[in-house]
Amino acid sequence: MSKKKKKFQETTIEDFYDLKIDKVDELVAALKGDGEEDTQELSFNISDCTGESADENLTRRGKQKQFDPYKVDKFSRIPVWIKALFVKFWFAGVVCYFIMFGLKINDSLDRLVLTGAVLGLIVDVLVNPLFRYMESDRKEYNAYMMFPFPFKAFWTFFTNLIYYVLVLVCVNYCYLGLNELINYIKHTTDTIHVGVEPLLFGVFTVACDMLFIGIKDGIVILVKKLKDKKKEGALNV
Repeated sequence: MSKKKKKFQETTIEDFYDLKIDKVDELVAALKGDGEEDTQELSFNISDCTGESADENLTRRGKQKQFDPYKVDKFSRIPVWIKALFVKFWFAGVVCYFIMFGLKINDSLDRLVLTGAVLGLIVDVLVNPLFRYMESDRKEYNAYMMFPFPFKAFWTFFTNLIYYVLVLVCVNYCYLGLNELINYIKHTTDTIHVGVEPLLFGVFTVACDMLFIGIKDGIVILVKKLKDKKKEGALNV
């Protein structure tokens, strides 16, 4: 019984490989055109691939534009820290322009809290997802987020709102300190020399934000080092 089963398996395996060889021969013949037509080289010209007119896809030197799968775009050549800080600066300036200037809120505390909450909302909904979209497998944008969690959670939404209210409190003290410094230099009192406007507001917001993120990153590094030392001590024992 076992001999018959073994003989059956051998014949089916042989038939299986025969079929595969035939399919490979058919594929090679199809690619070569069965010797009837010469094979054409693959064209990387944009006009040939898209069907557009060749005159519309010419370089300045009159050559055909070609696809380059290994070409690095100009945006990726910009350092990560420049892109990250610019995005944070731009969104902070936009929030300042539309919330602080757009909404006529007389109470300064209410205006500060509302602006911080809106900025936290923008960061959670737009800025952090944008960083996730631009990052690679190295997670290089984690150093520019206060809560760099790869998953979407409700608690990060509320923590971002509270966190950026605290950031704007720090920004408010930056303005107060700058005006006090100018008053001290000019020997004046209770004079506002520098008002709130989007550009300086964006600079102060990014500076305070990165200060808090740097403190958080430093604490995380220290905790990891302490854990590694405890593990090494436990292994040595």
